[in-house]
Amino acid sequence: MGGLVISTIVRRASCCRLLAVAALLFLASPAQAADGPEVFGVPVDFVLFGITLLGVALFHHQVVKVALGGLVVISVYKIVFTGFKSGDGFAGFVAHMGHEWVLLVNLLCLLLGFALLARHFEDSGAPDALPSLLPSSWLGPFVLLLIIWTLSGFLDNIAAALIGGTIAAGVFRRRLHPGYLAAIVAASNAGGAGSVVGDTTTTMIWIAGISPFEVMPAYVAAVVALVVFAIPASLQQHRHQPIVRDLHAAHHIDWVRLGVVGFMLLAAVATNVTVNLNFAAYADHFPFLGVAVWLALLLAAPLRKPEWRLLPDAFKGCVFLLSLVACASMMPVEKLPLASWQTTLGLGFVSSVFDNIPLTALALKQGGYDWDFLAFAVGYGGSMLWFGSSAGVALASLFPEAKSVGKWLRHGWHIPVAYLAGYFALLLIVGWHPKAG
Repeated sequence: MGGLVISTIVRRASCCRLLAVAALLFLASPAQAADGPEVFGVPVDFVLFGITLLGVALFHHQVVKVALGGLVVISVYKIVFTGFKSGDGFAGFVAHMGHEWVLLVNLLCLLLGFALLARHFEDSGAPDALPSLLPSSWLGPFVLLLIIWTLSGFLDNIAAALIGGTIAAGVFRRRLHPGYLAAIVAASNAGGAGSVVGDTTTTMIWIAGISPFEVMPAYVAAVVALVVFAIPASLQQHRHQPIVRDLHAAHHIDWVRLGVVGFMLLAAVATNVTVNLNFAAYADHFPFLGVAVWLALLLAAPLRKPEWRLLPDAFKGCVFLLSLVACASMMPVEKLPLASWQTTLGLGFVSSVFDNIPLTALALKQGGYDWDFLAFAVGYGGSMLWFGSSAGVALASLFPEAKSVGKWLRHGWHIPVAYLAGYFALLLIVGWHPKAG
């Protein structure tokens, strides 16, 4: 959905993100007369947003403060100089946030709830039993990537990457090829691209009132991409270190915890369907989805207690992401180029060096996208560099050797190839069908 794990970003990563900020400012060149001041033809709104993102990249130990500071500065600028679509001055700001609060609260509740859901799955013992499903030869690492891809469809992609990385460390004696590390991240990102509960970005699309069925065709691209990158990555890993398994180990699965996971997911899906079919007029006035997930979590708490101690760190990550989403909601997106399959293709590459959460927020505010294309582009695109997605940053925290941009690009060459193959397969098979608004 697109992540909450924030770890140390190497200097080379920061330089690449400088290019991403420049790309954002380039894209922000006005398509019509500006309503406010500009810097070299770029609205000051986008300049301030770009500076905020640059601050996030450079001062990675203070990302929450930087994001909140950027939100304050952009809000004050909008209040004093340009106003909002909902009105001018402080009254306009209040009206704007009054329109955005449902999305922000929904996202906060879902991110926190899914963090606890992912821990329920990890504690169920199911991940420990997964290695017994792996065959020998190069098919072993291939099936593991398939398992990660599948898990990401109903777990957060960060959780899927960490579970997959932990399993891989055991069955490959911690000797993981750089190309296979990249493939683990790609599998976790691709697997969540067509699921509204599989990635923060797709969850944002869902919360915005877009049907899960409009995102689901992204799996066409995700399947093609999986085949393209998983086969060469599995061969790389098998040559580097074949699979080693303990087939006699006994594993206990806590089926009640797995039931809690299923109950929470069912509650989210049932609530969304019910609200969209019967109470669509109220969807913008109350965070039904987030409240439903937490009700399900609390109802199941007597059966299996959630790991409440995870919430403080998860909340910090939420504040960071929600600040960026709020900043993006105030951008004059009418000055961005019109949505097209070409610009969406480019967003995938931008996503490899630029946080996909504000990218998605800008796209939702602008409208006119084909949401399955956007979901795949911003979700999978971050796999092309280790710091391009939260799943990559999380995996690199377990395997520091993954933090080499050069090795990631050289050995993970199949990741961008798979992106292009998946994207154009989606274009040829499903076709570009943008939605108005």
